[in-house]
Amino acid sequence: MPMSDIRDVVLAFVDDVLNQGHIDATDRYFWDDVVEQVPFPGQGAGIDGLKAVLRGMRAAFPDMHWRIDEQLVEGDRVLTRFEWTGTHRGDFLGVPATGRPVRVWGMVIDRVDRGRIRQTRLLMDTLGMMVQLGVVPPPGQ
Repeated sequence: MPMSDIRDVVLAFVDDVLNQGHIDATDRYFWDDVVEQVPFPGQGAGIDGLKAVLRGMRAAFPDMHWRIDEQLVEGDRVLTRFEWTGTHRGDFLGVPATGRPVRVWGMVIDRVDRGRIRQTRLLMDTLGMMVQLGVVPPPGQ
């Protein structure tokens, strides 16, 4: 699938893998030796580590849905501002299922090389998510 704009790589990944749950399709969008600059706790290296995180997120939030709010491109990098929603139905980052809905914002900077992502840096409001899950009190409480 030729992608004329590096934005298209991220958009297609979000639709195909994150929203439709086709985790094995991750190989279409990322290089095998992809480097996650800010890995999740316990995330393994490369594409296999990324797929494991994605499977864990899908298991924890089976109704997970991502929305792209903004994208900025500079050279071979694309910054994507997103929001995702889901219902916490399984363990995630050591937190057992709470049944609570979450709405989580974040940004990711991807470096695209020949139509696939070579490096990624995900920054997500994990504190806000933990407050929504009820495992951390709201600031000031």
